Amino acid sequence: MSYYDIKSRAESWTKAPFDANTQQKVQDLLQNNPDELKESFYKDLEFGTGGMRGIMGPGTNRINEYTLGKNTQGLSNYLKKQFEEEDIKVVIAFDCRNNSKELAQTVADVFSANGIQVYLFSDLRPTPELSFAVKYLDCHTGIVLTASHNPPEYNGYKVYWQDGGQLVPPQDKEIVEEINGLDYTEINFNADYTLIHKIDTEVDEAFAKASVENGSFNTPDSAKENLKIVFTSLHGTSITMIPKVLEKAGYKNVEIVKEQEEPNGNFPTVESPNPEEPEALKMALELAAQKDADIVIGTDPDCDRLGVAVKDLDGKMVLLNGNQTMLVMTWFLLEQWKRQDRIKGREFVGSTIVSTPMIRIIAEDYGVEYKEGLTGFKWIAKMIKDHPELDFIGGGEESFGYMVGDFVRDKDAVTATLLSCEIAAQMKAEGISFYEKLLELYQKYGLYREELVSLVKKGIDGEAQIKNMMISLRENPLEEIGGEKVVLVEDYLSSEAINSASDSSEIQKLDVPKSNVLIYYTENGTKVAARPSGTEPKIKFYFSVNGSLDKPSNYDQVSAELSEKISEIKSELKLA
Repeated sequence: MSYYDIKSRAESWTKAPFDANTQQKVQDLLQNNPDELKESFYKDLEFGTGGMRGIMGPGTNRINEYTLGKNTQGLSNYLKKQFEEEDIKVVIAFDCRNNSKELAQTVADVFSANGIQVYLFSDLRPTPELSFAVKYLDCHTGIVLTASHNPPEYNGYKVYWQDGGQLVPPQDKEIVEEINGLDYTEINFNADYTLIHKIDTEVDEAFAKASVENGSFNTPDSAKENLKIVFTSLHGTSITMIPKVLEKAGYKNVEIVKEQEEPNGNFPTVESPNPEEPEALKMALELAAQKDADIVIGTDPDCDRLGVAVKDLDGKMVLLNGNQTMLVMTWFLLEQWKRQDRIKGREFVGSTIVSTPMIRIIAEDYGVEYKEGLTGFKWIAKMIKDHPELDFIGGGEESFGYMVGDFVRDKDAVTATLLSCEIAAQMKAEGISFYEKLLELYQKYGLYREELVSLVKKGIDGEAQIKNMMISLRENPLEEIGGEKVVLVEDYLSSEAINSASDSSEIQKLDVPKSNVLIYYTENGTKVAARPSGTEPKIKFYFSVNGSLDKPSNYDQVSAELSEKISEIKSELKLA
């Protein structure tokens, strides 16, 4: 888009239907800040992997009452076409971010102005509770105002369908078309407050009860009492639910990081409210050292991701990565189902194409089907929806998300926190630890080491750089990685898998929706994936290498060797 077109777009925001405050802010951009003007208006904010996220401010490429109002008007129109004869109901939640409560009210206003019944949480709530509430309240859709773990200047808008899962095809594209066909003058902001119902404790209690039922596995009371837990909400919504759920489940030895207990959209004690980052859990780890805790758990602002730290063989707290946590959780669930004689040949676990291959290996060892989808929990929710004849045990992805059972259809840090404590308590009662169990699994199934490199590329220039990097990878495909021959390339944009293991390359079709992802596999099982993030201005590279572990005491040595192998590959790809 030319600067002339951008300027013309911006000028339309200096008059009705936009309010005086918005008009003044855009005038300031036009007169004083051409760079910010371009970033704010060069495109429309788009739906990505986890809904719509963006920086707050005026403009078509920003989160504000008009972009969200337009989304909501389009969604309202779509709902009324799809459910003509029904009393349409929606439920809305919001997290701790700046402006989330006000934006949630705006969304409620627009829905009600369109004659739609609205259930609005009276205060901040975890995202998994919103997913649960859609089905619990028998709603047609659900909205949560959140930007997950993005920086403080971001907010977002996630849409859930009747099953409690996020939008997937064909609804997502149909709704986007409806939104794109609207002008800002068509947004109906005239709320009908008789249609807006505030909700509170009823859903809270039902969700907490369901979380305890799904996340508890016959752990003796003595084991629960003997487990020392440190928990931090990182200034987010989990403080409203996780302490309550742990207490209801019988865990009373819980220390909360007080400095991070109060919800705050500025996240004052951390650089990033992302439990994937070790620095985010620094205060929790310090408290764990003081209290001699067995496990540390931290959650992101909307409480769908969790970071878990446990004691290693030397008694030092180490933060596990998402693949490691997911591996132990999946093993534990499979083992529990097996002990209860619940594995009947119609169960499955789910994960994603960029997560550890170990989930497939362990599921198949237990005689359970493994299903794999694109990045994002909406695809795992779709697996459940598409296969009602199968029982979903659990599933997760490398980015610190896990889902236990199907009562929630999105990653759920509330129930996953309880599950982590169940595992830690039972392992401690048996004389081992969460960490030692991880090493046992590595010894039995092979040691897979995974790492992620995220390159931040902001704004128009960054978007172009990411696009060119993916084009270059496609036009100049890798033939070797780390001295190993590439034998399979999966291109999810063309939906093709090229197998070059034999003399003649064989092309197979990938039976998943198109996505801008490339994955390379070598003859020795090394895996390298590249994809632009659907929620942040980043391009991500995922690395997986593997080896064998003859005994747990050799873990550090083998892991270091595999890490060095990944470092060499990163250098080879000019990412180090």
